Amino acid sequence: QVQLVESGGGLVQPGGSLRLSCIASGSFTSISAMGWYRQAPGKERELVAAITRGGGTDYGDSVNGRFTISRDNAKNTVYLQMNSLKPEDTAVYYCKAEIATWPHASAYWGRGSQVTVSS
Repeated sequence: QVQLVESGGGLVQPGGSLRLSCIASGSFTSISAMGWYRQAPGKERELVAAITRGGGTDYGDSVNGRFTISRDNAKNTVYLQMNSLKPEDTAVYYCKAEIATWPHASAYWGRGSQVTVSS
């Protein structure tokens, strides 16, 4: 059973920082792309950032320059460093990973971590 578990969310003031972590556990062969998505109330889920196994990155326009995605392949973990947070960053943040389990590869999602930016 493959699981993704996020941690690190919470309440932060505007201009502050948070670091999200997501660890993959269970029985699998490999993890290729990993990423973070978010969904605010009344809005569609959107890409925040993604990273390939080799370290190539992609960011949503609204977070480019403020957020940094990274990963530790040995620990099956992806991180999201969020700086200069704004109230509009408030959302549930979801981890996603493309994970290979013989004989298939599938996309897995975490349950989400709430991030609230408010004074």
